[in-house]
Amino acid sequence: MPRPFIIGITGGSGSGKTTFLNEIKSRFSRKEVCFISQDDYYIPREEQFTDAQGIKNFDLPTAIDKKAFRKDIEKLIAGKSITKEEYVFNNELKTPKMLTFHSAPIIVVEGLFVFHYKKIQRLLDLKIFLHAKENLKVIRRIKRDRVERNYPLDDVLYRYENHVLPSFEKYVAPHRESADIIINNNEQMNMGIQVILGFIRQQLSEMES
Repeated sequence: MPRPFIIGITGGSGSGKTTFLNEIKSRFSRKEVCFISQDDYYIPREEQFTDAQGIKNFDLPTAIDKKAFRKDIEKLIAGKSITKEEYVFNNELKTPKMLTFHSAPIIVVEGLFVFHYKKIQRLLDLKIFLHAKENLKVIRRIKRDRVERNYPLDDVLYRYENHVLPSFEKYVAPHRESADIIINNNEQMNMGIQVILGFIRQQLSEMES
C-alpha cells in the first residue's frame, strides 16, 4: 500500500477546527480518511503545569504526550490501527469511550501544536491553518467550554486571558506563515472547506488509479 497522504490542521482555540473537521468527516468514509487529534493525548491532570494562581494550564505544548501522539501517527502511516481512551476534559457529565483509528489513504492530524512539534510537522504533506479574529475566538471558546465541557464562565475567561491567548501567540501564530493554505473563518469558511474537499477527492482518485 502506498504511503498515506498526511494533512495537518491547526489554528487558535475557537478558530473553527472542529466545524472544519466535521464537514470533512461527513463527506468521506473511515476507509478513505482517518482523523487523529492532539486532544486525545493530554498527559494526566496531576502532571499538568500549575500557574501562580493554582490553575492547571492545559494550553502548553508540554500538556500533550507528543511522543505517544507522534508514534501513533507513525503507526497509522505504516498501515496499522491504534486504540486509546477518549479524553473528556474532566467533564463529569461525559463518559470516555474507547477510540479506534484505522489507517486510510488520507490521514488528518489536528491540534494546536501539530506545526510546533517538529517531528510531527515533518510528517505532514499539507499544512492548513485556520484563522479567526480574536473576539470571535473568545465567544466561540466560551460557548464550547460552558456547554460541552461544563466549565464555569469565570474559569473560561481566566484561562483564555492567561493560558490560551499567550500560548497561541507563542506556539501557534508563528507557524501561520509556514502553512500551505490559510483559511479565514471570521464569518464563514464554506469556500475554504469546498477547496479542501475537492483536494481530498483528487488525492483519493489519484491514489486509486
